[in-house]
Amino acid sequence: MLSSKSFDYIIIGNGLAGLQLALSLAEDSFFDGKQIALIDKSKKSINDKTWSFWEKGKGKWDNIVKKSWNTALFYSSEKQLSLNLSPYTYKAIYALDFYTEAKRRLIEKSNIHFIIDEVVLVEDLAKPVVKTASNSYSAHHVFDSRITDVYFSELNNYTKIIQHFKGWIIETETPVFNPAQFTMMDYRLKDGEQTTFTYVLPFSETKALVEFTYFTANLVDEETYDVYIKKYIQDILKIESYKIIETESGNIPMTNFPFENYSTKNITKIGTAGGWVKGSTGYSFKHTEKKVASIVENLKLYKQPSKGLFKQKYEFYDKVFLKVLLDENKKGEWIFEQFYAKNTIETMFRFLDEDSSLLEELKVMKSLFSLAFIKAFFKTL
Repeated sequence: MLSSKSFDYIIIGNGLAGLQLALSLAEDSFFDGKQIALIDKSKKSINDKTWSFWEKGKGKWDNIVKKSWNTALFYSSEKQLSLNLSPYTYKAIYALDFYTEAKRRLIEKSNIHFIIDEVVLVEDLAKPVVKTASNSYSAHHVFDSRITDVYFSELNNYTKIIQHFKGWIIETETPVFNPAQFTMMDYRLKDGEQTTFTYVLPFSETKALVEFTYFTANLVDEETYDVYIKKYIQDILKIESYKIIETESGNIPMTNFPFENYSTKNITKIGTAGGWVKGSTGYSFKHTEKKVASIVENLKLYKQPSKGLFKQKYEFYDKVFLKVLLDENKKGEWIFEQFYAKNTIETMFRFLDEDSSLLEELKVMKSLFSLAFIKAFFKTL
């Protein structure tokens, strides 16, 4: 039982952002004397998604990486590309493995406290108060992963594309997959003229995640995903006999909504609620790691935690990309084909990681130069 209801930091939400932040605080001796509470209504005991990301060399999560690859495939309607990812490695982690490992590390710390409860209100006071369904807590600072209500009421004033998907982890009786390479995007099966593609992660010769993904303004019925996943398995992979082991689904906002504006002196929005999902791609794992590192450094320097988390030029690039996808959604296949065919892996990944040089950014812009991007550029200005 908790001996106090007052903490130095309260983290609302035990998802990717909340747990990565808690781990970074717990692993830094600067915060050994700080009392930290994590509040979530869920015990995070279900494998609800797969996170994938690229990085150079060894990483901090290698002990729970389910599978890694050094080669990727890209298919457009007319072209096949084989991508050597060196010096990067593409890695996949099951969410449940991440939750379990994070909690294992955190419970070893006496200053970390898990509270299973639902947050119903956060009062932005000099010492903010977090009210749950059964209790009330205070902290010097709150990190909140709940999306602001303003997002839902004001969204029509911003550009928004939804990355929505469903995936099946399937197992076959005989070897059919090449576990040495994964499929980044396959546009050979599409839902009409929309930007839709299939993503395949082979974990072994007989086991893989097959996921059908949309980059569109609207969602589809649950059955629609199933139809396309089944068709891809039969028509593209040529697999007739298999069993579905697990399923996963989700939708990720790809938007220029200014989430970062809803952080205050005493409350910092984190994760999706903080704008940590990259607007043009929906990538979050490595971006979260970088945002967390910046927050920890800010806290140690007694700065506002949310200070300097975003680079304006990349926000502008994302806005232009989103505008093209919103106005001409059918251009998605062409965009990604140009992106992967006309740039080196290092240029692409550095650009998506927001670590690119001006020269690399100019190369990317040149590869995507078209009337659609010119129009989106001036509309965004």
